[in-house]
Amino acid sequence: MNKPKTIAILACVCLALAPLAASAYVGPGAGLSLLGALWALIVAIAAAVVFLFAWPIRRMRRRKRDAKELEEQELKRRNVPPATEAGDPSAMHPQEAHEPRTP
Repeated sequence: MNKPKTIAILACVCLALAPLAASAYVGPGAGLSLLGALWALIVAIAAAVVFLFAWPIRRMRRRKRDAKELEEQELKRRNVPPATEAGDPSAMHPQEAHEPRTP
């Protein structure tokens, strides 16, 4: 690369990076519009992050609820009341409490 071209590129980069005073005015209407759009963007990103992390938890809870409902439907189909505790004889039918189960 030749020297004048390098100096010109270096000068352009220095001028582009040098801070200058901005002669700009943002009125109250434009400022409020800008702030409203900024808050909307921040809320939208936050909601997306919350839903992204909440989705697996909601899915696990739904699967657990569906499994419980399926189990209850199966017990109703068999006409067996749901047991309160495992091995609790009072939760069984009266005839089942005294007779051993056979497969």
